[in-house]
Amino acid sequence: MPGDTDLARLLAGMDPVLHPERHVFVTVPALPPGLVPWATIREDEGLSAVVTAADADAHGLAGEFPCAGITLRVASSLAAVGFLAAITRALADAGIGTNPVAGFHHDHLFVPWDRRDDAMAVLRGLARG
Repeated sequence: MPGDTDLARLLAGMDPVLHPERHVFVTVPALPPGLVPWATIREDEGLSAVVTAADADAHGLAGEFPCAGITLRVASSLAAVGFLAAITRALADAGIGTNPVAGFHHDHLFVPWDRRDDAMAVLRGLARG
C-alpha cells in the first residue's frame, strides 16, 4: 500500500493514538538478548533504540528522554511532502519538542512524557483544521 501524499487529507485523517507505556531512548553496541525495541536506528556511535522504560530498567540500560509514543494512524506515503513538518511546527509552536520516526505505513512521534496530553490536544486541533 503506497499511502497518501495529499497534505490536507493526511492532516485531517492523522487519527493520533497515544500509547500508554513510557518510552526512553538508549544507545547500545548491540541489542541485549530478549530486548524487543519499538524502533532502532544504526548510527556510527552504536545502535540507538526506543524501548519502554520498563524494558530499559530490566536490561540495566540508561535511558534518556522519558517520552510518550504517539502513532499517526493515517496511511502516509514515504514520499509525502510537509506532513511531519506541519506536525512538528504545530508542536513546536506549543513548546513541545518531538522526535518523529517514519515507519513504512505510519509516522510515529515521541514527545516528552509530561506533555503527552498537550501534544494530543495539539494534534487533534490540527486534524480539525
